[in-house]
Amino acid sequence: MNIIKVKDRQELDKRVPSMPWYIEKFINYKLPDLSPSSLLEYVRDYELFLNWLIAEGLSEATVIKHVQLAELERLHMDSIDSFRMFLATHPSHNNRKTTITRKLSSLRSLFHYLSQIAEDEQFYPLLKRNVMAKVAIKRTSKPKDTAAKLEGKLLQEEEIGEFLAYIASGYESDLASNKQALYSYELNKIRDTCIISFILHSGLRVSELINLNVDDIDMKKKLAHVYRKGKNDDSFKTPVYFRQEAVDDLQVYLQMRDTHYKAPKREKALFLAIANGKKEGSRMTKRAVQAMVMKYAKRFGKPFLSVHKLRHSFATDYYLRNDLYKTQEQLGHASPETTQIYAHLTDKTMAEAIDREKTATKKLREN
Repeated sequence: MNIIKVKDRQELDKRVPSMPWYIEKFINYKLPDLSPSSLLEYVRDYELFLNWLIAEGLSEATVIKHVQLAELERLHMDSIDSFRMFLATHPSHNNRKTTITRKLSSLRSLFHYLSQIAEDEQFYPLLKRNVMAKVAIKRTSKPKDTAAKLEGKLLQEEEIGEFLAYIASGYESDLASNKQALYSYELNKIRDTCIISFILHSGLRVSELINLNVDDIDMKKKLAHVYRKGKNDDSFKTPVYFRQEAVDDLQVYLQMRDTHYKAPKREKALFLAIANGKKEGSRMTKRAVQAMVMKYAKRFGKPFLSVHKLRHSFATDYYLRNDLYKTQEQLGHASPETTQIYAHLTDKTMAEAIDREKTATKKLREN
């Protein structure tokens, strides 16, 4: 099992006992079908909802474990609307529409299970009345809408090379007066360049990237063997292609990985960092990679750029050179519908490329 799933399973096992018995029953029912990471998100959503019920006086319990099934049966639509408003306005929550939709979907899954699948000893549903069945949940955006939101926010063509060159050398000039930041940059610039190059030339998700071990990389075949998101079978890894440009950056990084990050022999992680107060390197975290990308993106003049948008940048370029199904396979999408956003993105990219070509041809003729 990959390192993230191991940690999430441990966290899941730690949190589930604090849940009411019927939620624990639901989690156990879903365990064969969903990853520990997905189930952990469910549990977090339920913790939030049950604590809200107690705070609003909709449950007589003092701790979430004691929230009764009967209290869920008595909920009105007004209560669900109030919870939706709570999610949308509370400053400590990520109130994006997609996040709210996911939390409500988590509740619908639980209520559906309790009212339609789980039974008591007399073969009656555990939940006699399902208020969540009345809740309309808007699904995620269509590929065309997602593409429209991404327009102008990705690296295109020459910008990919420019961004990598900036990380490798240009960033240093922006830190001339900041000795502490300059020291950190000099320490990690080869690794950072390699990580961003690898994403831009493979399209890996950040979770897939940080799970990579050194022996997962096949330089000759240009393949990375990764645990794909959404796949519960951890008995095998999926080979994912990366470009020659990533090979070059990987070779430079690997030459200095062990000595530079003082990697112990037991540490197999490909990308390392030395945490504060530590003497040896250990596997980089998802949050560290995300913060690193945003740091460079902001200075580069692309503050909206994120790890996931680097993946989108690769995918748009890859789709221009291949077809929908090759792009779907490369990115590890479960459905071709998800990959269709790049068809919409590349329509505009191709149109812009044609316009540039016409302009260049016109200038040549004028000269």
